[in-house]
Amino acid sequence: MMETFKLKTRHHDQMVDITETLEQWISDNDIRDGVLIVSSLHTTAGITINENADPDVKTDMLMRLDEVYPWEHSKDKHGEGNTASHLKTSTVGSSETIIVEDGKLVLGTWQGVYFCEFDGPRSRRYVARIM
Repeated sequence: MMETFKLKTRHHDQMVDITETLEQWISDNDIRDGVLIVSSLHTTAGITINENADPDVKTDMLMRLDEVYPWEHSKDKHGEGNTASHLKTSTVGSSETIIVEDGKLVLGTWQGVYFCEFDGPRSRRYVARIM
């Protein structure tokens, strides 16, 4: 079973918590056990798992990625001018694999699943597939 989800990001760099959306999809489809693969359909947006208790973690992550990959770099050749977003996506990754047991995502106490926007704001899509 696979589903495509849509979202609109509001900022240039943004981490959107999609954990509840995925949990609701699992519940609505009466999925009990399996492996969930979540994947971004973009080269400038990724998927990651990280802390969802303290919002400063998201702020710090985006700040540090900006330090490593500044938006403007004199040696970038890519014509669209968004090389940094491609590098951030490759670093974070474009997908995550999560175990589902008894109808619940198997995540740690403080973990959440994030859609990571690195070239927004935009309309975006990601897919979830249960196996």
